[in-house]
Amino acid sequence: MPTAGARGDPTPPVTEELGKTATLYDVARLAGVSTATVSRVVHGHDRVKADTRDRVQAVIEELGYVPDGAAQSLSRRRKEIIGLVSEARKAAQYDVENMSLLFYDEVLHGVEAKIRDHGWSLLISYITGEDPDGFERLQAMSAKVDGLLIGEGIVESKRLAQLAARVPVVVIAGAPDERSVDVITAGNRSGAFALVSHLVAEHGRRRFFHVDGPANAPDARERRSALEQVLRAEPRCRLIGTSQGSFSVESGQRAAEQLLAEHADALPDAVVCANDQMAIGALQMLTRAGVKVPEQVAVVGFDDIYPGSLQEPPLTTVHQPMRLMGEHAAVRLLERIARPGLRPKVEVLATELVLRASCGCSPDAEERRVIEPAGARRRATKGRAVGTTAATPASPRASRVAARAASAVASAPRQAAEAAPAPSDGAANMHEHGGRRTRGATTARTTTSRRRVAGAAS
Repeated sequence: MPTAGARGDPTPPVTEELGKTATLYDVARLAGVSTATVSRVVHGHDRVKADTRDRVQAVIEELGYVPDGAAQSLSRRRKEIIGLVSEARKAAQYDVENMSLLFYDEVLHGVEAKIRDHGWSLLISYITGEDPDGFERLQAMSAKVDGLLIGEGIVESKRLAQLAARVPVVVIAGAPDERSVDVITAGNRSGAFALVSHLVAEHGRRRFFHVDGPANAPDARERRSALEQVLRAEPRCRLIGTSQGSFSVESGQRAAEQLLAEHADALPDAVVCANDQMAIGALQMLTRAGVKVPEQVAVVGFDDIYPGSLQEPPLTTVHQPMRLMGEHAAVRLLERIARPGLRPKVEVLATELVLRASCGCSPDAEERRVIEPAGARRRATKGRAVGTTAATPASPRASRVAARAASAVASAPRQAAEAAPAPSDGAANMHEHGGRRTRGATTARTTTSRRRVAGAAS
């Protein structure tokens, strides 16, 4: 058996002598045993003599041999890898989106929190909307993972179905009417409806300018639809202009420039942006032009990213639980890997209306109102939904169910995961396509103060 050289010994290491990465066969040859014996030692089996085990271990250490995790997973028919695919949108170098504040940065933390304890790994990829080979890349990626988490708007419904036939798929922030795959999303429509209704009812805003998101983004479509719904119900209100944005600060700045050029003589009462990045850009541009926010024009966004709270004035927005979406998506994907026959399900998480000074609310306090998903409210009205309390932490039983669902994939592939996790920071509206199971929620309000002063409005 080879032995390590003494200090100063010119004999090169065995791996260097071999001129390649050490393999199972190299260990077997140098230890004078079969590959089956090496495999038993690597996997900790008892049917190996002590002296043989010591000899094999010595060779493993000398060669620096690392057992092939992929080969071990293959014996379980699992790679223990899931893929996360999101869309890369063009933005300036120092845009907010390029400062680790992306929507998917929060989602990623949620996904990682659910898979790390089970030893699973995450393969991350970005696809641009202009990439003609994007779907082919997804198909190639599907061969390297046990399941895929796909961001909104990247793949059309027909191709999602094709992809789901190859590998389990869960779409994050996807269209709530998707039928071919699981979808985890937030209550975009109900959140945007509450936001615009607040501008109308509590601040008397009547003339609106809308900064829309990308045409292929389901969440932007839902938010736009909610704005239109409020305006249709309010004869005194109207949309005086719109700008197509790309979810970037830069596109929000361009939208404000367009607004100032087209409506300088009669500014809108409010600028409603499809996300916070664009709202930040619009707010900055209006301020530079000498427009007072909110005295002349209110500006609101959607997402509740941290930089929004640092603007002057602080940005009124809608909070969507991005990290929670990642957690729920990861658990659902693990469930689907364990039980491929599950029916596709849409889960809609609650949002929060976050009231700050940019809409005209008090500059001294921040108020948060939990907004239940619109679908849950409709079903509750008809008496067909089981009500749960909004913003109530998941019960111990629900937490145990979620843990079992994830561990079922890692340690017992043939065992079925029992149920999806209950939401831990908001109400959720869930339904399975073709099934009857629903979960609705009631509305609750919570209030926090920006300065943590007593007696803030509730």
